[in-house]
Amino acid sequence: MSKPYEVAVSKVTPLSVLAPDGTVVNEQEMPKLTDDQLKELMRRMVFTRTWDQRAVNLTRQGRLGFYAPVSGQEASMVGSEFALNKDDFICPGYRDMPQIVWHGLPMYQAFLYSRGHQHGGQIPADVHVLMPQIIIGAQILHAMGVAMAFKKRGEKRVTITYTGDGGSSEGDFYEGLNFAGAFKLPSIFVVQNNGYAITTPFAKQTAAESVAHKAVAAGIKGVQVDGMDVLAVVKAVQDAAERGRNGEGATLIEMITYRFLPHSMSGDDPSKYRTKEETADWEATRDPLNRFRTYLTAKGLWSEEEENKVVEEAKATVAEQIKKAEETEKMTVPGLIDSMFETTPSHLAEQKADYIG
Repeated sequence: MSKPYEVAVSKVTPLSVLAPDGTVVNEQEMPKLTDDQLKELMRRMVFTRTWDQRAVNLTRQGRLGFYAPVSGQEASMVGSEFALNKDDFICPGYRDMPQIVWHGLPMYQAFLYSRGHQHGGQIPADVHVLMPQIIIGAQILHAMGVAMAFKKRGEKRVTITYTGDGGSSEGDFYEGLNFAGAFKLPSIFVVQNNGYAITTPFAKQTAAESVAHKAVAAGIKGVQVDGMDVLAVVKAVQDAAERGRNGEGATLIEMITYRFLPHSMSGDDPSKYRTKEETADWEATRDPLNRFRTYLTAKGLWSEEEENKVVEEAKATVAEQIKKAEETEKMTVPGLIDSMFETTPSHLAEQKADYIG
């Protein structure tokens, strides 16, 4: 038992709406969604799983550059974006392509980003995202700047930023939480705790009971969510967004999830730090698509025929969008310089002239 002058920290129970078998276990926390919205959630999750499988193959073919697989994390990614308004702002990490594409970024530009092409970062004016940050945790500080702008302008908008459990060990993470707490910003921090920061198990990341507990020191709300349950994810993010819009400050959401594939397609071998049995158990018992599919099928809202249509739609879309990326004009050094500013600064103009010769 703690002493009267010590801070007592108790264990936290993850929010769940659906059990792994697809039955409802928490009707009180069920998000208010129409049947059409429930079906759209499933469509996006199936589409994202198929897109991920195709992207992995494209990487192996040398047609994409850096790629971080997402299979297993569809509920936390698709569900969190689905809970936002389109004028809310997403500041992603490198694994968070699904969120920004569903938020409006054309898929071919996501492919261009992966291929290192500058046009992958030219975001359409009506799409409220930043490009994925490759520096772990840096996107959190960017999100704080955007959230501060929303607060100063009196806009009812929120920022959401993502990192993994490894990112929660970065200094930028703590700085962001502290800043959001001090200024009561309309921001949502999502930590997708998939058990491993590349090769480091979560138990070696921190001595804290959970990532969610770290909200206490920052003076913001902290919650833990079953990240394999898309309905729990939607509910948690809806609540966090409402708090932000109402001037009640930031929320840290730890989503307990699991990635089925390697950390990235850049040589990671997950067999060196986790067992095949562990991965197989997560896939067999907690796959977010299986859980939600069972729930919707029982309600008469989903069928194998509908799912097959989505799979074929996703395959066709990925084929079309990678073709568009591959047909985009090749990068050049002068073109890169021209794309950096609306009006090219004199020092860059000099460098361009020197390069051209």
